[in-house]
Amino acid sequence: MIRDPAILNDVTRCIGCEECVAACKKVNGLPEEDPPPRRGRSADGLSATRWTSIVRRPGGQSVRKQCRHCLEPACVSVCPVGALQRTAAGPVVYDKSLCMGCRYCMMGCPYGIPHYEWTSASPSVRKCVLCFEQLRRGEIERPACVTACPKEATSFGTREEMLAEAHRRIESEPQRYVPHVWGETEFGGTRVLYVAGIDLSFLAWADPRRYAGQPLPVRTWSALRHVPLEFAGVGALMTGIWWIIERRRRREREQRAGGPPDTPGEAR
Repeated sequence: MIRDPAILNDVTRCIGCEECVAACKKVNGLPEEDPPPRRGRSADGLSATRWTSIVRRPGGQSVRKQCRHCLEPACVSVCPVGALQRTAAGPVVYDKSLCMGCRYCMMGCPYGIPHYEWTSASPSVRKCVLCFEQLRRGEIERPACVTACPKEATSFGTREEMLAEAHRRIESEPQRYVPHVWGETEFGGTRVLYVAGIDLSFLAWADPRRYAGQPLPVRTWSALRHVPLEFAGVGALMTGIWWIIERRRRREREQRAGGPPDTPGEAR
């Protein structure tokens, strides 16, 4: 597997055929049929069983949405147990055995990517992992979505190569593209890059250009570092409430029995 991998999505070439969606499902063993819209299924089509989707925009534009594999991933920074990790090669992957179901990653991701298996008896967070294991084992040379695209709207290579190609296309056909590479600097930069003839700011919860060069973990950590103290504080509060309630109950029992009240925690 190449180090520093990246994907370049060219929106001007996408025809919305969803071959990438089908290929993603097949290589990751996801069900072919998507569940009906319900809790856990977002308006952009992503879900725990659909890791890439096609967002339809006015004017017949089709925009593929998937995990952006941030260089400084917010989902990793907010996970208190390390279930989400950025690999040495670059892709952000997930270890279900470590997950405690807090879903902080879902709140921390600026692109709304991670989804929870709401209907599963043993739920986990699911998202695109850039076919990391298959690439690492040498089973495939490119992510399945890239290979499946009939119009070469999706390309794969090193991030340096994909950025160079993105700028080459913009410079060679300025009338076709917005002069911007989405993912080059937004939120500190991503491994899934875009060039397009339309504004793609809608892919994030805020205009990502406002956060160019500003990794979100710097912001999320300012809140997350208080979590251990919050847990300790809540634990102490709950212990105190239990002590008061139990003390009253014991007094009532002793008064009914005609004896002196005992102390909380004393064996009966």
